[in-house]
Amino acid sequence: MEEQRSNLAAAQTHPISTSSVEFIQHINIENAKLLALIVVLSVIGYHGALHFVYGNDSCTWLLSDGRFQGPHVWQPYGCMLHTYKQRDTRYCMRYINYWGGQTHILFVGDSRVRQLYDQVVDHISQQAIKPVKNKHSDKQFVDNKLNLKIEFKWMAEVNGSMLKLFESFVAEERLKPKFLFVGSATWSIKQYNGSKVALESYRGNLTSLAPIFEKLKPSMKIIWILQDPVRQDKLAPEKRMITNDQVDHYNKAAMEALDDSCLIWKSSRLVAQGYNVDSVDGLHAGPVALNYDMQILLNMHCNEHMNFDDGTCCGTRESITTVQLCTAILFAICIVVSVMMRLCSRIGIRRTPPVNGILPLKVKRKPAALGENTESDAYVVFTAMAKLGVIMAYFFLCDRTTFFMKENKYYSNLNFFLPFGYVMALGLFFTEDSQMTQVLHRDQTDEWKGWMQLVILIYHMTGASQVLPIYMQMRVLVTSYLFLTGYGHFSFFWQKGDYSIFRVCKMVFRLNLQVVVMCFVMNRPYQFYYFVPLITFWFFVIYIAMCFIPQISAPSADGSV
Repeated sequence: MEEQRSNLAAAQTHPISTSSVEFIQHINIENAKLLALIVVLSVIGYHGALHFVYGNDSCTWLLSDGRFQGPHVWQPYGCMLHTYKQRDTRYCMRYINYWGGQTHILFVGDSRVRQLYDQVVDHISQQAIKPVKNKHSDKQFVDNKLNLKIEFKWMAEVNGSMLKLFESFVAEERLKPKFLFVGSATWSIKQYNGSKVALESYRGNLTSLAPIFEKLKPSMKIIWILQDPVRQDKLAPEKRMITNDQVDHYNKAAMEALDDSCLIWKSSRLVAQGYNVDSVDGLHAGPVALNYDMQILLNMHCNEHMNFDDGTCCGTRESITTVQLCTAILFAICIVVSVMMRLCSRIGIRRTPPVNGILPLKVKRKPAALGENTESDAYVVFTAMAKLGVIMAYFFLCDRTTFFMKENKYYSNLNFFLPFGYVMALGLFFTEDSQMTQVLHRDQTDEWKGWMQLVILIYHMTGASQVLPIYMQMRVLVTSYLFLTGYGHFSFFWQKGDYSIFRVCKMVFRLNLQVVVMCFVMNRPYQFYYFVPLITFWFFVIYIAMCFIPQISAPSADGSV
């Protein structure tokens, strides 16, 4: 009686502790899987809605939006931007030429467009480009080895001369470039002192230009470059009438007139707006913004032909191979069979024969006794294969398609160390006591390997390889992980003395199942996932060393004493 009263008093005194215990009991692996499934389905639904509303053309994303991740690291919206070196660019042009293609790029516009032309030519050319005496003149660069031709046409205003040039492309097919970059506005603002009449004339000429672009759009890619904002504190006195308000009015007129007839390059304006501290005269872009404009241009042209892992903007998805298709069909069959077997087992109804004219009744099967396994081996196998198929489908969706938006890795101390704080804070609430007392026992080594996996995962996700001390520490962790894995195999053979073929096949299967399946699903060679082949090789080394005569293990050593 006294014990019941004390328990009642304790429950009344600490009502929160009971609810806390019940809450902690719900934090388990099954609920974690359910929560992860809900999150994944939510993310898939969110990205599916984005693709449905805004489309899934990564070229449009590249030219439309983006942001600076750090002080001067540009990140396009939804895709990864590869940084092209001169070798990469020339290799791209050579590849296009090898397959019978030609790279013909035409720049039309004022001094801002000419600046982009000069940046591209300086990047590709292996020789110094001689300066031209008359800046307001046409330019041309030709590289016969690459079958490359880049031109610049000086047309500072949108007028009749520009219309005639584009009409000539409609009349003569041989004059058409593959890429056409056009931009002009600041010259008109300066010449006419920012008058409204000049703006309306600009709008009218663009409206006349739109039908010509519509005719040219099927056979060439036309990009209209929006005007970058200016730094008015650096402008020369004769250019002070070029204000950001005027630039915005002209940009708005261009988007309204040409939105459906060509691609509008909006991201170049965002780049210049986000980083303009290195602009020399306040009108032209600085080296950082100009370099990113060139990188965007090269990604738009080359990513379709190259296979860079960090260049998904304007890239095409890998074609599905026969092996991938057969693997997908196999997993689909397993999923269908698993669902059908699950439905049949859930119904669990059988009909009893009629007795004395009474109609048969539907009788549910008796529940299984505690600990009795009512699932057949076939159901277990098909269900496991179905789950594996769903997981592999998610991997394929993430890594081999553009369904999920991607970003370039960007390292910062906050991005690298913040996940450690999350996991450590969470780990303080979930601790377990180990019954093992020897040095380097199973629980201890598993704990160490878990932390190593976490550190290596964060290291790869945040691009920390560019930081030399962290890179060196990761090499130590990978080596330590390899040692602990080998030590675990050695400990098992030493303590158990089990050198059977069944044990070897079981361990090799456990190590390689996921990797082999991923090779089929992702169309990658076995060596691509290098760490698993590495630990598999050393497992065989340890097995051979322990298996050969004389076989020495803990039981045999104890028996010989």
